[in-house]
Amino acid sequence: MGKLNPKQVENLSEQGSYDDGEGLRLAVQKSGSKSWLLRYQIAGRRRDMGLGGYPRVSLKEARLIASGHRKQLANGIDPMAVRDAKREAEREAQRAKEAQRVTFQGLAMDYHTAHSTTWSEKWRKGWLRKLELYAFPIIGKKSVGDIETEDVLRVLQPIWGSKTRTADEVRGQIEQVLDAAKARKLRKGDNPARWRGHLDNLLSRAEKKKARKREHFAAMKWQDVPVLMTTLAAHDSRAAVAARLMIFTGARAQMIRLAAWDEFDLESGVWSLPAVRMKMRKAFEIPLAPPVVKMLQELPRVEGSPFLFPGQGKTGAIHANAVRTLLHSLGHDDITRHGFRSSFRDWANERTRYPREVCELALAHDERDQTEAAYSRSDFLEKRRALMAEWACFITTRSSENVIQGEFKRA
Repeated sequence: MGKLNPKQVENLSEQGSYDDGEGLRLAVQKSGSKSWLLRYQIAGRRRDMGLGGYPRVSLKEARLIASGHRKQLANGIDPMAVRDAKREAEREAQRAKEAQRVTFQGLAMDYHTAHSTTWSEKWRKGWLRKLELYAFPIIGKKSVGDIETEDVLRVLQPIWGSKTRTADEVRGQIEQVLDAAKARKLRKGDNPARWRGHLDNLLSRAEKKKARKREHFAAMKWQDVPVLMTTLAAHDSRAAVAARLMIFTGARAQMIRLAAWDEFDLESGVWSLPAVRMKMRKAFEIPLAPPVVKMLQELPRVEGSPFLFPGQGKTGAIHANAVRTLLHSLGHDDITRHGFRSSFRDWANERTRYPREVCELALAHDERDQTEAAYSRSDFLEKRRALMAEWACFITTRSSENVIQGEFKRA
């Protein structure tokens, strides 16, 4: 029989914890509010489980609830774990119910509203127009939680062969919207619009490669890069830092996107990429100019993420289109990320006297044949370091008078 009686429970007002027996207690707060808890041990660990507040839960009801939980404990079941699982199931059911109400078109419009304020007018209109033409008629009214690979293919397959570049842009937009849905816990699992390791097995890679070749990687004139770097330096976003790192180093977009802190030795100024991260599957070292080292030293690390540029998607890294979206928002929708490699190469050709093999290797292009490479195993790291330092000096100096022209004897 319990130690407390209904009258006592009603009249208790002094702050403290009052035992009713077998772990059931009444907690009285300084404010006078009262609540029930069950104290028990399981697997050697003490737990206090709330049973509800008084008077909503009476003494009699609290004893009945506690009795039911003791039966669970007798069978080795943690009642708090059961309760938490039930609550999570209820939350999941609510999320699923909400997901049914949120359509792809509705979330796409929300995404557009949230992000397009920083985009150029042309990109803002084009982003929405492509979805209106190709995606909304097919999946626009479907709930974001129900969209699967087959739905994405129904959007892309009719235009993949004839409008491959547009189709791939639409694919990227669908991926962005579904990533947003996952961030809002409106869907689970992998993104059905992702390319690598998924749609690349279902759609023609050859068509995508042809479309890329037709683009010719529109590049910014090397003379204009310093102005862009000044703009990016004033832009407070990780995408801007990613863009600057791409331009500073001449690295490919995917190398930048998945850049991990453990690849960088800022003390010696070297970025070491493992073979698995390189296009030619050969480990490669990129020398970092002093401005690059300083920029990365000032970049805060995000706890729990290995990446310089973390994000919400499956990889945990920044979205594949983040830098492109930023460039478009700055009015540069006529250039590509890959084109900055051409900007660097044109500058090296016209403004320096470094040997061709040094300039090419700075872009991870090793044009030496197997025999030549066998005898010349140098990666020209220090020569590349001097070259990249001059490039960094040029793109961070607005005045053309301060451009340093590399001399072969200094290279």
